[in-house]
Amino acid sequence: MNNRKPIDTHQLHLQINPAEILDILYQKYGYDFRQYSEAHIKRRLYNRMLMSGIKDVSQMKGRIMNDELFAADLMHELSITVTEMFRDPKFYKSLRENVIPILKTYPFIKIWHAGCSTGEEAYSMAILLKEEGLYDRSTIYATDFNQQALNHAKEGIYPNELIKEYTTNYQLAGGKESFSTYYSSNYGHVIMHQSLKNNIVWANHNLVTDSVFAEVHLILCRNVMIYFDKNLQNKVQNLFHESLVKGGILCLGTKESLRFTDLYDQYLELDKTQRIYKKKY
Repeated sequence: MNNRKPIDTHQLHLQINPAEILDILYQKYGYDFRQYSEAHIKRRLYNRMLMSGIKDVSQMKGRIMNDELFAADLMHELSITVTEMFRDPKFYKSLRENVIPILKTYPFIKIWHAGCSTGEEAYSMAILLKEEGLYDRSTIYATDFNQQALNHAKEGIYPNELIKEYTTNYQLAGGKESFSTYYSSNYGHVIMHQSLKNNIVWANHNLVTDSVFAEVHLILCRNVMIYFDKNLQNKVQNLFHESLVKGGILCLGTKESLRFTDLYDQYLELDKTQRIYKKKY
């Protein structure tokens, strides 16, 4: 007979204090989520506690302190963002129309994909550059602080069942070839071709704690900062501004904007809807 008391999910949600748990993660493991959105963190913590059968916050703290594998899984969950190939096809169409002509004026092109997660959007950028004849003179720096996600990205292996959606996205984004040109299928998965990987540099970089990564012509950081609080958003925006060359391009997600930041007047809007900006100086 099972005498275990069921978890009171309402009380569990009420008692979660993200600050206490994030302090433990920072002090013990050195990963800083303390300036992430409280609503995002609380939701992820609550889901993890339910999945793990954890009844209260004290038990959660104990698991984090004493179980490194549990802590690693939790930090992975806190940092992972939703991504897919050619996510938001209208954005990629705008890249072709508004950004590619600017990139074509440079002899060499450096692109920073900040918060690349599991790599789908970095490969999307590589495909777009190939189709526009720019790949061979481009370097894509794809960074994330989640090493598990980076390892996945380097492999470039994705489930077959996602390919139908990715193919539709690619076509809507103005793709010029058959999407199957860029991958091979094997045992229920697809593997992105090596020709897409040659000019991608995968690197561990933390937007919360690290400084300028490189001087670049284009930065893509889409729907990452929605998980940050206002102070951290401002810090990262300054980091991006410092990293861009004069005339460089910044691409944010559709839920993000420069409009209410101190840097708004230092950019031109190339595409207001798709949040594509050009640095003035």
